[in-house]
Amino acid sequence: MKILRTQTLRGPNYWSIRRDKLIVMRLDLEDLAEKPSNEIPGFYEGLIDVLPSLVEHYCSPGYRGGFFERVRTGTYMGHIIEHIALELQELAGTPVGFGRTRATSTPGVYNVVFEYVDEQAGRYAGRAAVRLCQSLVDTGTYSKEEFDQDLADLRDLCNNAALGPSTETIVKEAQARNIPWLLLSARAMVQLGYGVHQKRIQATLSSFSGILAVELACDKEGTKTILKDGGIPVPRGTVIQYLDELSAAIEEVGGFPIVIKPLDGNHGRGISIDVKTQQEAEEAYDLASAASKTRSVIVERYYKGSDHRILVINGKVAAVAERIPAHVVGDGRSTIEELIEITNQDPNRGDGHANVLTKITIDKTALNVLGKQGYELTSILPQGAIAYLRATANLSTGGIAVDRTDEIHPENVWIAQRVAKLIGLDIAGIDVVTDDIRKPLKEVDGVIVEVNAAPGFRMHVAPSRGLPRNIAAPVIDMLFPPGTPSRVPILAITGTNGKTTTSRLISHICRQTGKVVGFTTTDGVYIDDYLVEKGDNTGPYSASMILKDPTVEIAVLETARGGILRSGLAFNQCDVGVVLNVAADHLGIGDIDTIEQMAKVKSVVAEVVSAEGYAVLNADDPLTVGMAEKVKGRVAYFSMSPDNPIIHDHIRRGGMAAIYENGYLSILEGEWTLRIEEAVNIPVTMQGMAPFMIANALAACLATFVQGIDIELIRQGVRTFKPSVAQTPGRMNLFDLGHHHALIDYAHNPAGYEAVGGFVGNWSGEKVGVVGGPGDRRDDDLILLGKLSALMFDRIIVKEDNDTRGRRRGEVADLILRGISQENASLRPEVILDETEALEKALSTVSEGGLVVIFPESVTQAIDLVEKHRPLTDNQG
Repeated sequence: MKILRTQTLRGPNYWSIRRDKLIVMRLDLEDLAEKPSNEIPGFYEGLIDVLPSLVEHYCSPGYRGGFFERVRTGTYMGHIIEHIALELQELAGTPVGFGRTRATSTPGVYNVVFEYVDEQAGRYAGRAAVRLCQSLVDTGTYSKEEFDQDLADLRDLCNNAALGPSTETIVKEAQARNIPWLLLSARAMVQLGYGVHQKRIQATLSSFSGILAVELACDKEGTKTILKDGGIPVPRGTVIQYLDELSAAIEEVGGFPIVIKPLDGNHGRGISIDVKTQQEAEEAYDLASAASKTRSVIVERYYKGSDHRILVINGKVAAVAERIPAHVVGDGRSTIEELIEITNQDPNRGDGHANVLTKITIDKTALNVLGKQGYELTSILPQGAIAYLRATANLSTGGIAVDRTDEIHPENVWIAQRVAKLIGLDIAGIDVVTDDIRKPLKEVDGVIVEVNAAPGFRMHVAPSRGLPRNIAAPVIDMLFPPGTPSRVPILAITGTNGKTTTSRLISHICRQTGKVVGFTTTDGVYIDDYLVEKGDNTGPYSASMILKDPTVEIAVLETARGGILRSGLAFNQCDVGVVLNVAADHLGIGDIDTIEQMAKVKSVVAEVVSAEGYAVLNADDPLTVGMAEKVKGRVAYFSMSPDNPIIHDHIRRGGMAAIYENGYLSILEGEWTLRIEEAVNIPVTMQGMAPFMIANALAACLATFVQGIDIELIRQGVRTFKPSVAQTPGRMNLFDLGHHHALIDYAHNPAGYEAVGGFVGNWSGEKVGVVGGPGDRRDDDLILLGKLSALMFDRIIVKEDNDTRGRRRGEVADLILRGISQENASLRPEVILDETEALEKALSTVSEGGLVVIFPESVTQAIDLVEKHRPLTDNQG
């Protein structure tokens, strides 16, 4: 077996709209292509032995053990690898379940499609599944060591990629509210929402977290001073920077016992509590100084009591937890070291912050804490006795949390909310030492010992005991108050031909509203009509660039087949999805071999239209009309014919449509006909001479109308949009060269040729075509280009692209010549393979009043050649 290609899909895609995180592995089964599993000796038995948990896969039989039954009776290797890739991820702790395996047009080659949570782990699972199956085929087994290593590697990949418990909690709440999110490429930041409505978080820092407040919270002594001035009970303490200041500091805070901690530490590092002797104090000073960036150390009076964390979000107490330091409880027979090992076997405990609980580690700090209690690792702890391993109660060092949200005294709630306001934090973790959180602090000598910016949510979301709290809800309420939008309108445009012109026209109409429009095209990414990035930008990367921009108020996204197949969409829903047409182009590429499969690719845009949105579909194209069945939102049609039965039936049912009638572009809504403008007054239609441009304009007018843009602004937009070289390079660019004209259009498929033919047929003078086609198209497609050329032109020059895309030089030209001969044997086309020479010949020999039509490989180069041939006039279209 051989993996030919692995693709990672990150959005709605050809295989699934709802399951947007998929691996597509193109797999050549080679010698196993015609060999089902029941014909491979020992394979079934070996698979059961290595992966018995596959018994839970129902597969097509629909019951437990169904997949194993398929393997026993005979199924093919691609299907088996799909199931194994899913199961390996399940065993690594990432729940997945969706998979598909489909044959391609290449014998023995399959697309194996399966879900992932982390893309690196998903790709690894695919490779591991192939290795495992190959080993079973070759030897009947797969070693336990290799299998265990696969699972360990998968777990490491998943843990390293995890968002972290706090971030994940917020993201899940955002998803539950249909708020989109994007992982940004710097500083582990996450964007919630799109465009101008976006907010950002970094762990539990948010867009509302002020730098002054965060810096103050990091300055523990400054925090204490502010709180003390506000009448908040805080520990008596002082800051020192040198060891010889320690004794005076101890005396200043009232003597032992004391707490020593770094001025700017975090996660409990470098903190020593209940320090009772000078020697302990000096050791604690060294520990705190080493953990402090500024070598500044706080000496405080030690207050007895339990450690509590009060979480305040947006000025309100959201949760309270009592934190208990890492400890073990004696059973009367086990040593402390054995008890630690038993405790760490809890499946909720792991390494780092990604787990509900953290494993307890044995280090110098743990040994010192044990020593103060009179214990060693070899001590046998009496039944019920507690031995602490840490002086501080941080979960990151193995502590546990007990929910106390419903127990906190109202006065303590009031104090905590005042503290958050005094420091200025939108999200604050307030550490309190008190014997009883149910009583006012002043009654039990309780104090606020610390205020934390970016507090962890783990202890509240998944406490060791007590009720979990949905603390992400108040965070999202703060960032997006009820009624506040999180998305900008997205208008997505796809189709075989006309995408760029339609996208640009839609963007132009949207700009009439005065809002900032971000749009993507095959020419580049634009924001507010400024070019951000040049080049073919019709995939998910470019769409994400628009959606991440904090100035964008409307997104118009040209969406090509290539991006959908390679990565899926960058958005999970759009407000308007436009499908212009589906024609035979790029067939035989990317395992899309039929026009019906191409229609399924294009339909992804229609299927992600939101329930409140519109799919704008071409009623003159049966494949496009068929997409309406899967649209979750509403449908609006456009047609070049007012008598189209699809339009009539749709309007009768209360639908909306745009039609070309009596020379006008009009919108039908109920019993009303709203005329937008006469085609001859719309520059993009070439004075009404280009039918397919009229169709593009209909789609653009309808898309903006259903989006709620005023009809007068739509009229203004279509009247002022001119398809010039600057606006739409390579899209029906007409050049007035004085005695004759030249037309440049990037048509490269039969439908594109036919569309240009609609305009050429209206030209009264000589019509000269400089024609060619991409080498990666099918023979029949290139022959058809020749036939269409023979119908369109009086004289033809056949040229070739410089990039022959794998064909021999002259092969494309030969196929086009064959098509010309089949359609019109009397034509005598000229062959000039070099595009520049062919263009020069056409421009220099066309008769007065004639038209030279150029289908270029390089639009920019063709435009430059025309401009050099003769200066352009102000009448350029």
